[in-house]
Amino acid sequence: MRLRLPAERPTEPPTGYKIAHPVLSQDGTRAGFTGVSLGGALPYAVLDDASCVYGLRHRPPARRCDCGFHCVHDRAAAEALLCTAEHRAAVLLEVSVLGAYIRFERGFRYARQRVRTVTAGPCRCGAGAVALADAGWGRPGWRALAPACAGCLRGRPSVSLAGFARLAGQGLRVIAGAGGTGAPPGPAADLTSAAELGVPELVAEAALLQARLDWFQSQLARLDGRGSEGAGQG
Repeated sequence: MRLRLPAERPTEPPTGYKIAHPVLSQDGTRAGFTGVSLGGALPYAVLDDASCVYGLRHRPPARRCDCGFHCVHDRAAAEALLCTAEHRAAVLLEVSVLGAYIRFERGFRYARQRVRTVTAGPCRCGAGAVALADAGWGRPGWRALAPACAGCLRGRPSVSLAGFARLAGQGLRVIAGAGGTGAPPGPAADLTSAAELGVPELVAEAALLQARLDWFQSQLARLDGRGSEGAGQG
């Protein structure tokens, strides 16, 4: 006799919360996420289907496997995961649980999801994030990103919050938590017209431009000083 789980027929997709690392494709044309635990080796898009990380030929979420997307019911429970050292650079996702799912006491394991909102925490220096910048690691073909403020970018490959949302598609919203605002310009593909930005975003963009200008001026001054020194010695 096989045990059957109770079937649910919700009128709207359930909402869940999870944490993940934002990622940018090697060519800078696609954006997605990678998990922080078992499924971390398989980057996924804003709207995507789960697959078995063990390579088994069954449809997630299989009852005798732990495959599938995972999330928790409570936002605070997901935010608590960001306190651990290894997850400080992750972002908070609000997701819609789609397709078949298994309900647990604290959350869901499910077949398909749509990421609706991304909340980026503060930069590692404590300032509000204005961009997602190269985190120094990644997966094959994907560069991991982390929240960064204007002062800490320092020429690192980066994409604005609005630019990441645009590359990810599917109506994704990316917002800055803990006082972060707006969207600075990143690579050439990340140019956003002023008509798409509000006042906070334009202020953040101006701050980032000034920070980058200051950095370039300091580099030019350093190089100019070396040139003058060399000329004097000759």
